[in-house]
Amino acid sequence: MRILVSNDDGAFAPGIVTLVRKLHDQGYRPCVVAPDRERSSVGHAITLHRPLRLRSIQGGGYPEHLEAFSCDGTPSDCVVLGLEAVAPDSEMVLSGINKGPNLADDLTYSGTVSAAMEGLFLGKPSIAVSLDCRPDDEEEHYCTAAEAVVYILGRVREHPLPKNILLNVNVPNVPVSEVQGYRITRKGVRVYKEKVTPLKDPKGRSCYWISGKPEDVSEDGSDIGAVAEGYVSITPIHMDMTHYPSITALREAGFEDY
Repeated sequence: MRILVSNDDGAFAPGIVTLVRKLHDQGYRPCVVAPDRERSSVGHAITLHRPLRLRSIQGGGYPEHLEAFSCDGTPSDCVVLGLEAVAPDSEMVLSGINKGPNLADDLTYSGTVSAAMEGLFLGKPSIAVSLDCRPDDEEEHYCTAAEAVVYILGRVREHPLPKNILLNVNVPNVPVSEVQGYRITRKGVRVYKEKVTPLKDPKGRSCYWISGKPEDVSEDGSDIGAVAEGYVSITPIHMDMTHYPSITALREAGFEDY
């Protein structure tokens, strides 16, 4: 299987290198098109007002003779160029392994998930994968996430994904032997408190840092709950954001003008 691999952490981030090496060792044919620097939380941005450049890359832990490029654009740019200019024969898009989780409402900001979305828009089955590691973790178990991807790819080859569905995968940051299993989940709820921190620059002018502290609602069946219990979370996502029950309600309320 020919697979286009991208991310939002950069072309030489340990997550993508670990994933590509694992795919290569398992007999897949990965091709990398990834940002030339970290592009986390850029969402689904596409670059329209300047040309984009691809640069062939080597080393950095990638297998020899691997087809790999860095791009000076966003994750979604990388997937567009990957599928239309570099590897149009790709059968699937993989995005990750992201450094940090993309759980609950994070997926609306995530460059990792957005890269997979772009693959879906261009007609390719797509998977986003993230490792639930935190800044104070002593170790980042990217190999665990890579093993999870191989397992999921095996299932996908036997049971192809429904059309217009991508999988958002989150893996607990533990050794492979400590993973409890796999769960199909729904998107959970994550609320950020204190999102804006007021600051002063060296000249005393006001500025602001957007970040926030996540507060999770750990419910049964949610991606947050599954990962917290040591399971790999697999959430099927589709792009149709229409709230269908409201169509009837709005019509009955007289919003349509005849």
